[in-house]
Amino acid sequence: MASHPVKQRRFVLRASLLSVCILAALFMVQCGIGNEPAHFVKEPLPYTLEALSPYISAQAMDLHYNKHYAGYVKKAIALTRGTDCGGKSPEEVIRMTSGDEDRQAIFNNAAQAYNHAFFFNCLTPEGGGAPEGLLAEMIDGGFGSFENFKKAFVSAAGSRFGSGWAWLVLEDGQPAVFTGSNADTPIAHGLVPLLAVDVWEHAYYLDYQNRRAEFVETVLDHLVNWDFVASQLPEMEAQTEQAETDTEPEVATPAEPQEAAPVAAAEEGSSHADEAHHG
Repeated sequence: MASHPVKQRRFVLRASLLSVCILAALFMVQCGIGNEPAHFVKEPLPYTLEALSPYISAQAMDLHYNKHYAGYVKKAIALTRGTDCGGKSPEEVIRMTSGDEDRQAIFNNAAQAYNHAFFFNCLTPEGGGAPEGLLAEMIDGGFGSFENFKKAFVSAAGSRFGSGWAWLVLEDGQPAVFTGSNADTPIAHGLVPLLAVDVWEHAYYLDYQNRRAEFVETVLDHLVNWDFVASQLPEMEAQTEQAETDTEPEVATPAEPQEAAPVAAAEEGSSHADEAHHG
């Protein structure tokens, strides 16, 4: 006879636990918390590892790209899994975690993954020299001349104490030089990044030892991809988006229903990133 109250209590306890689990799951869904990480991927290089030689050696590029950058990407994925950063873009994660001491590790790895991907796109074989077009006009207007910009950029990069980054950015629509320590990045400050040069020692020490300024000047003289830098200007982005819209083919509606041809699904490849060794 006494077994009925015990069974009832067990039933109530199980129902209560189930309710708590359901409420917790709903809360996590509403807050965007799940097992999905943020959208970090190891972006492919737009050139081979040896393509920037002799200015940046294949050995230095391999260490930089396949060890340091890959490590930041791997850690950013691991740290954002199961958090409210899940499903977010790198830019969103950076803005969400900037200045949050409790999520400093997420910010550091997210910003470093973003900064490195941006930096690698800023380089190209047979690059460097002075830019042309709208970008050149903006630099001349903001700094007086390209040579003045170059001096300001190299000086700022060389005087950045410790590890960090040197950037050409837009601040309130005007070109400016920005430097940040460690993983700091312009988008955490509401700036528009145009050009990045990594001034962590792992970026240049194999080839330049302690000659950081020489490395930065060499990048400007021989490696900068000014086409990529110019494409980051809001005016150029708007023109590109408009051109893509204008050239989108119209989809014709067939007069009679036709049987669709089978489409083969492409298998996604995967690769395991190496752990980063901070320099």
